[in-house]
Amino acid sequence: MSPYIWAIRGATTVDADTETQVTARVQELVTEVLERNGLAFEDLVSVIFTATDDIHSMFPAAAARAMGLTDVPLMCARELEVNGALPMCIRMMAHVVTERERSELRHVYLKGAQVLRDDLAHD
Repeated sequence: MSPYIWAIRGATTVDADTETQVTARVQELVTEVLERNGLAFEDLVSVIFTATDDIHSMFPAAAARAMGLTDVPLMCARELEVNGALPMCIRMMAHVVTERERSELRHVYLKGAQVLRDDLAHD
């Protein structure tokens, strides 16, 4: 079977806009995405992070770099500011190489972000 390149979504929230909290939550999110999908750092092609406008303490990609993602292209962007949107939220989209079918992928929504896709949030 040839490997596929798929995208896996994930999101989490922080309780406070601090470097400690952002680092912990981003690293937890990345770890959960990898573990729940049986992936390793080497399977990551790239990762895009977004953060809502109320997060200013650090770049989410810096937290991912601190856990060892030093040779994976990472990018940060600002999430659209939409009325009623979930505050204090960090989202990610990881492009991965895997032999799994798309239907086998597990998207990860943690903390307050579970409300974004409760149909996909698996704990």
